Amino acid sequence: MRIAIVGVLLALCGTAVPASAQEPINVAVQVTELWRIFKDLYGPSGLVVNSNVPLPSGATHSSHFNSGFESEFSQFGTALTSQIVSLPLPPPASGFTYEFDPGLGVFQRTTTSFGPILSERFETIGARRVSIGFAYQRLSFDSIEGVDLSNVPAVFTHDSAELLGGREDVVTTVNSIAAEVSRSSVYISYGVTNRLDVSIALPIVTADLVVTSDATIQRLGTTNPETHFFRSIEDDIGARRRFTAFGHASGPGDVTVRLKQTVRKATNQGVALGIDLRLPTGDERNLLGTGAPGVSPFVAWSGNFGALSPHLNAGYQWNGDSILGGEPGSGESEDLPDLATYSAGAVIEVHPRVTAAVDLIGRYIIDSPRLRLQDFHALDGHSVFPNITFTSGSFNEIGAAAGLKVNVFGRLLIDLNLLVRLNSDGLRDKISPLVGVEYAF
Repeated sequence: MRIAIVGVLLALCGTAVPASAQEPINVAVQVTELWRIFKDLYGPSGLVVNSNVPLPSGATHSSHFNSGFESEFSQFGTALTSQIVSLPLPPPASGFTYEFDPGLGVFQRTTTSFGPILSERFETIGARRVSIGFAYQRLSFDSIEGVDLSNVPAVFTHDSAELLGGREDVVTTVNSIAAEVSRSSVYISYGVTNRLDVSIALPIVTADLVVTSDATIQRLGTTNPETHFFRSIEDDIGARRRFTAFGHASGPGDVTVRLKQTVRKATNQGVALGIDLRLPTGDERNLLGTGAPGVSPFVAWSGNFGALSPHLNAGYQWNGDSILGGEPGSGESEDLPDLATYSAGAVIEVHPRVTAAVDLIGRYIIDSPRLRLQDFHALDGHSVFPNITFTSGSFNEIGAAAGLKVNVFGRLLIDLNLLVRLNSDGLRDKISPLVGVEYAF
């Protein structure tokens, strides 16, 4: 509803507000699929500027301006989807872990700790026991590669600019990208044996995107205002216009199936091996899923030393082919970047019904599209404008998490957590809250 109201207001601005030097005409479009958010921002033909310069036939023409912003920044969708599907969830294993004692004929708790919130421990829930849970996470992204998403510069150059003359004109843009994502996940775990768990996570994802581009014609090779201009619906001409594209999508995300096996257990510590299988059930064209299968083996160590229970996790994720890594328009697929995951933290028992959890969580993304700020030097030899350029490379995303698990009654737990970014690499949210609930049978 909120995104629809924003769209209506933007459209009204585009049709009812006269052009002025201070406030440009706004042109708004609602995209049908979120991957098109940059492709449709300036219309189906890209950024086109009007011109009254006559052609040899006597007709006038429109000038097309090009930039990597429209094409290469579509990788924003890949980065956004990668963040959605790789958000750390509460581990499917319950905060209550048991082991069947054949001598006594009863289940006994293996630890008084309720376990970590965003990491795994070696304990399993116990043979023939069931745990169900629900978690809600919300993200409002504010930077990509350290660049403020409300102020992304991009320069568009004229076709055949090397011919100079009027083609030296450029269009500078200041772009604002508002991206909000929420994920609600239900997860279920079953103890096949005392040492083997099978779990499944079923997410529902909602995404809202609004991209606004404030474009200005910079007359570097021309002086006549009718050589290059934007035309308004009132038939006025001007050197500035604002373009907006917005969209909303909601639906199932990628389903994850997890197997976890305790492989070594000592008196107060142990090791488990596991594997996550990601199924491409989410709509990748609306950035709700990756469109590619994924396989993520991992190892988890944890210990129990009185009120303190430390843990370490490490894993690697192989991703398959997806149109988000290639070209959604043509259906061409390419590999999504693989990544390594790691975390270290501890759980502290502060009360018989309350444990606190802290974690350092990282992802090392391998050979991924990246962007950086770079000055654009115009062909007139002296004009310089801020711009972005696109590269590829590997980088670390590091965050810290802190939260509480509260035993309300019986075997019902409430999870509260905040994930805070510690560096600026990748597409990031400053603070990501999580609220969850879990129950063991």
